[in-house]
Amino acid sequence: MRNKSDYRYRRAKEKVAEIKGFYGNLLAYCLVIPFLIWINYQTTSFPWAFFPAFGWGLGLLGHAANAFDYNPFFGKDWERRKLEEFMKNDEL
Repeated sequence: MRNKSDYRYRRAKEKVAEIKGFYGNLLAYCLVIPFLIWINYQTTSFPWAFFPAFGWGLGLLGHAANAFDYNPFFGKDWERRKLEEFMKNDEL
């Protein structure tokens, strides 16, 4: 029973670390991107700050999806259906 409890604790600790990492990434995004926009505004009329904001934003969305277990394509429901399908096929 102790091994199961240790495993659950370790998984919960890893999950908390993932979420904490996401919030750190979000904080950095919220601090750096406005600074880049300010530099962009001060130096040139070409909106180059859009590119790092967009790229980092996509990465941030991926990080959030991973940290909060959101996957619309291969989520828990999909896994359950596939497991049931393979188990059903294995019976035949």
